Amino acid sequence: MTHPSELVLAPTREALVDLDAIRHNVRTLAALAAPAETMVAVKANAYGHGMVEVATAALEAGAMGLAVLDIPAALELRAAGIDAPIFAWLLDDEADFAAAIAADLDLGISAEWQLDRIVGAQGDRPVRVHLKIDTGLSRNGATEEQWPDLVRAALRAEAAGAVTVHAAWSHLADASPEDDAEALRRFHAAVDVAVDLGATFAKLHLAASSAGICEPEARFDFVRFGIAVYGISPFDNASGADLGLRPTMTLSAPVASVKRVPAGQGVSYGLTYRTTDETTLVLVPLGYADGIPRIAGGRASVWLNGRRYPVRGRIAMDQFVLDVGDDPVELGDRVIVFGPGDQGEPTAEEWAGWADTIGDEIIARIGHRVTRRYVP
Repeated sequence: MTHPSELVLAPTREALVDLDAIRHNVRTLAALAAPAETMVAVKANAYGHGMVEVATAALEAGAMGLAVLDIPAALELRAAGIDAPIFAWLLDDEADFAAAIAADLDLGISAEWQLDRIVGAQGDRPVRVHLKIDTGLSRNGATEEQWPDLVRAALRAEAAGAVTVHAAWSHLADASPEDDAEALRRFHAAVDVAVDLGATFAKLHLAASSAGICEPEARFDFVRFGIAVYGISPFDNASGADLGLRPTMTLSAPVASVKRVPAGQGVSYGLTYRTTDETTLVLVPLGYADGIPRIAGGRASVWLNGRRYPVRGRIAMDQFVLDVGDDPVELGDRVIVFGPGDQGEPTAEEWAGWADTIGDEIIARIGHRVTRRYVP
């Protein structure tokens, strides 16, 4: 059993989430996409930020609805008192369609069996369904060959009073302008097929952050903005700041150890780094179990006492090491791993470069040991 005094000794690993930055980004993106409306993706616990808190801020800033991945996440939002439209689309064989109907969720439908399950759930109200066509991403969504049968099944379910055929939608691969143009063509063709079969769609949606920002023809009735809401650019050639967005998370931890070592001292597993002179090593209690990418060891830097210091040696499960030379550092001094960059600290986008990945992964992987704190 944990004694209360032990809780005080635990390092304060903290992800500070700026809800005003969330609101700013939603308003910025909404103004850009207008007259298309804005739906905010809060899947994966709002990219690691905290789903309920981010959803509330996004709706306050004018988002018309929320996108999650699955029904349990949507039900959590409903339990928190959120009554805005909520869209869920990854529905496996164990999905609770009856609970989704009772909670008045919008469901993304890719296959006829999902419609059969909705009809079998015998809800007391029709559920709004968004029929998905696979336009080339090859994840869920009906293929071109499956699409006519999916539409016919949806129209039968609508006639039975089980569903309302509300929207047609898809995902883009964001591979190249040519690939997106082909996906857009396939989407238009699928909508035309559905209309010829008797479908009437109130909404069409295709774009997420990338296309929502740079492809007006893909915005349709609303854009499902994801990573851009969190202040991170979906593009390789522009930062979030270049797009007028503000980073929303600052990750930090206190210095947990300070020690003086001689020249030639090996550091961390594998001793891939050795000190060149007598120096001070500083231990930071964050590691790959907290979401710090191991591959970034030897490339990354962090912010401490007004300057950057490089991460030395391999990043471990729970900690990494800094070589601060002769600079004074005390136990408890705050190390900023990434933040907005206003002071000179690294950003999540920089960490993405050091880890050969995307900013989405850097923020979404922050682990459960890291406390989320919200401002203002």
